[in-house]
Amino acid sequence: MRKGHRIHKHAGLLVTAAFVLLLVRLAPAAPSLTLQAAEIAPDPTGAMMLSATRAGNRIVAVGDHGIVLLSDENGANFRQAKSVPVRSALTGVSFIDDKTGWVVGHWGVVLKTEDGGETWEVQRSDTSVDKPLFSVYFKDKDHGLAVGLWSLMITTSDGGRTWSTVGVPVPPGGNKADLNLFKVFADGHGTLFVAAEQGMILRSDDGGSGWTYLPTGYNGSFWTGIGLQDGALLVGGAPWDHLPQYGWRGILERVGVGGQKLDNRLLRNRLEGGGRRA
Repeated sequence: MRKGHRIHKHAGLLVTAAFVLLLVRLAPAAPSLTLQAAEIAPDPTGAMMLSATRAGNRIVAVGDHGIVLLSDENGANFRQAKSVPVRSALTGVSFIDDKTGWVVGHWGVVLKTEDGGETWEVQRSDTSVDKPLFSVYFKDKDHGLAVGLWSLMITTSDGGRTWSTVGVPVPPGGNKADLNLFKVFADGHGTLFVAAEQGMILRSDDGGSGWTYLPTGYNGSFWTGIGLQDGALLVGGAPWDHLPQYGWRGILERVGVGGQKLDNRLLRNRLEGGGRRA
C-alpha cells in the first residue's frame, strides 16, 4: 500500500471517530446511571441540536442534555419542551403525524410523545452500558426501527412498548457485524435503508427483518440519507480522501437502486465545506 493512501485512510478513520465521539461525548459518567429529567435551560436555543423533523406544521429539534426545541413559526422562534425525562444527548427524532413521535439517544433511550413534543415518556433504556441509538424511523403508529453504535438495531411492532434486537449480518470483508449505523430512512415504496460507515448502505425489503449491504465504492462514512421521488437515494457523509488539515469536507451522493444492487454511476457530487486552512 502506498504511503499517501495509508495517510488518507487513517485520516478518514479519524474523521469517522471524531463524529462518533461527538455523538457519544455527552453521556453521563458512571456511577450515576439513573436517568434524570432534562432541566429547563435559561437559553435552550444555545444547545447543540443533533436532529430535527416536522410534526405537522411544527418543527421538533433534539440535542444536548435532553433538550427538545419546538417551533410553531417555521423556525423563526423556538421554545423548550415542557417535560423530557432524560438529560443525556438525544440524537434522532421521528414523527408519524402532528402529535405522535419518538426520540432516541444515549443510554439506548427511546422516548415517545403524543402531544406534539410538549411532554415525553421513556419507553426503553439500557443504563448497563452506554450504547447510544443514533436514528429512529416509524412507518406508522405501531412499526418502528432504531439504529446505533456497533450495529445496534432494534425494532417494535407495538408502538414502542416493547423492542426486539435485530441481528445485522456481517458486512462484506468483515469478521463481525460492528459497523456504526447512523441514519435509518425509507423510500417512497417503503423499502428501508440505513446509512452506515465504511461506505455501506444497508437495505431491507421486508420491513427490517432481513438486511443486505449495498457497497458504494467509498471507504468513508455515510451519516444521513433520504429517498427521492424518482426512486434514487441521496446520501451524505465524509470520504477518507478528505484530510482534516484542509478543513471539514463532505460528500453528497445520488445513487439509483435497482434490485439489490447499487448503481453508483448516475451522479456524483462532492461538496466541500469549512474552507482550506492557511
